[in-house]
Amino acid sequence: MSLVNRFLLLFLAFFVSAPFASSPGRAADPAAALSDSELAALLDATDDLMRGDSSHATFTMTVHTSHWDRSMSIEVWTKGQDRSLLRILEPAKERGMATLKVEDNIWNYLPKVDRTMKVPAAMMSSNWMGSHFTNDDLVKESRLVDDYDFQLVSAPPNDPDGRYVVDLRPKPDAPVVWGKVTLVLDGQTRLPVEMRYYDERDNLKRTMSFSDVQDLGGRTIPMHMRLVPEDKPEEFTDIHYSGITFNLDIPDSTFTLQALKP
Repeated sequence: MSLVNRFLLLFLAFFVSAPFASSPGRAADPAAALSDSELAALLDATDDLMRGDSSHATFTMTVHTSHWDRSMSIEVWTKGQDRSLLRILEPAKERGMATLKVEDNIWNYLPKVDRTMKVPAAMMSSNWMGSHFTNDDLVKESRLVDDYDFQLVSAPPNDPDGRYVVDLRPKPDAPVVWGKVTLVLDGQTRLPVEMRYYDERDNLKRTMSFSDVQDLGGRTIPMHMRLVPEDKPEEFTDIHYSGITFNLDIPDSTFTLQALKP
C-alpha cells in the first residue's frame, strides 16, 4: 500500500471515496461517536499528508541488520503520483546511484559501471538499496478507501492510549499484498503513529512507526519513520527527513532515463 510509497518517495512511500465497511453493532461501539464522514476525512487526511503536485526532499536512510549497518544520504524529486527520481549523495562509494520510477516501472543507475538497468518483475519483492523496503513498495500506489474496507476499532476517550485505531482489510479485487493493515493515529494531532502490516492469516509481518513531528512547508508531518520486520525485531530501516518542499515547478525531463545519470 502506498503510505509506504509516499513516505519513501517524496517518502518514502510508505498514505489513504468509497463507502465505509459497516460493522455489526456499530451503535453500541464506543468508537461510534466518530461518524463515517469524519472517519473518511481522517483517513483522507492521512493519505494526503505527503501528497503534493510535486516535491523535493533530502533524507537519511539508516539500515541496521544482524550483520551490518549502513547509512545513506538521499535526494528525491517527485511529480504527480507516478514519477519519482531518487539519487544517493553519500557515502562517496555509492554517490550517483539512482532509482527512477515512472508508473509501474523502475530503473536503477550504477555509476561505477555506467549502466542503467530496468528492474524485472521477478525482482519486485527484492530489497531496495539493502533496506527493509522492497522495489514493490516504490511502485504500489492507491488510496486506502479505494482498496480496503475498514472499521474503527477504538477511539478517544475510550482507547487506553487515547488513539484512533482502524483495521483495514483489502477488497476482493484490490491489487494489494497485505491481508490486513492496522492504522494508529494520535488522538490529539490525528497524525499517524504506527502502521502494522499482516499477512492473509493475520500474522504480523512488519511495523512502521512515525515520530519527530514538525511544521514544514505549511504542513505538520512526522520527519522520522522506522520500519521493523516482525521476524527480525532487532533489525530496522530508519528514514529521517532533513528537508521537504512541496509543489515545485519540476520539469518532466527530470523523470527520464537520461536524467538518471548525474
